[in-house]
Amino acid sequence: MKNLILIGFMGAGKTTFGKALAAAVSVPFLDTDDVIEEQQQKKISAIFADSGEEFFRDLETGVLRQLLAAPKGMVIAVGGGLPVREENRALLRKLGTVVYLQARTDTLVERLQGDSTRPKLQGGDLRERIETLMKQRGAAYDDAADQYVQTDGKNLEDIVEELKAYVL
Repeated sequence: MKNLILIGFMGAGKTTFGKALAAAVSVPFLDTDDVIEEQQQKKISAIFADSGEEFFRDLETGVLRQLLAAPKGMVIAVGGGLPVREENRALLRKLGTVVYLQARTDTLVERLQGDSTRPKLQGGDLRERIETLMKQRGAAYDDAADQYVQTDGKNLEDIVEELKAYVL
């Protein structure tokens, strides 16, 4: 089995659906943000505050490089901004099948309302921040994606079933 990599905007469900899929097909799950927090011994928000976004993006690239040397057969969720770097998109394609989890702005606003852990969403109107970032990231997501799964209005089980088709 190849790796299955889930990309998409914050709140699209990469971690939630990724964990459920990994459990359903009995393979390991890995979230690149968790790896970074463990390696750095600090939260993503603190990394952004202390060292800036560029440093954090360098850490993401480093994790992808580490994963190239790791055993295959995992479900991997990556941070929402990770595919923006062209280098990262190339690394994602080498790592496995990339599935873009998509959600409408209304769904993302609902899921992310009150979430203070995401540095890129702080300050200003949440809907406006989401729309702006989605416009900036959309082409990168499309460039990285092998497959697309729409998450709006679907329950966990439906999405896991849909994702199972890409695990083999």
